[in-house]
Amino acid sequence: MAITEATEADLAEMRKQLGRPMRDVLGVAARCVCGKPLVVQTKPRLSSGEPFPTFYYLTHPALTSALSTLEGAGFMAQLQQRLADEPELAEAYLKAHESYLAEREQIMVVAETEGISAGGMPTRVKCLHALAGHALAKGPGVNPIGDIALAEIGFDHKACLCRE
Repeated sequence: MAITEATEADLAEMRKQLGRPMRDVLGVAARCVCGKPLVVQTKPRLSSGEPFPTFYYLTHPALTSALSTLEGAGFMAQLQQRLADEPELAEAYLKAHESYLAEREQIMVVAETEGISAGGMPTRVKCLHALAGHALAKGPGVNPIGDIALAEIGFDHKACLCRE
């Protein structure tokens, strides 16, 4: 998947989606089929100086709502158990963590977040939003827990989430 430049329209849309101004955007990491942003790529250190380890940040309200519902239903505990029970899944999750770190460090190394990716990787399932954002940004097969969460909410790459 390719990161695309965030236009003024993208920034306005993400501001609307999140209810706040965007900070230190590097680009749009995933888009809905209609072209609106789903995931933003953010600088590893904000202009304020604050470390920001969440390199891929989910912006779309329909996705964030659906994933919040999953989290509230205890789905993360099920995924955590799967990591313990399925060595192949745990290995793929570790690779997702390593990939995430390598990509973020190509942009900037931030000492305070060295070795820390997002969403609990590589051993915990802590934030489905971060994991799904990574999965959407990189495409299927890179972040298995993000892929599982997206499948659980019935995400369809070919369907527009933006029509009301």
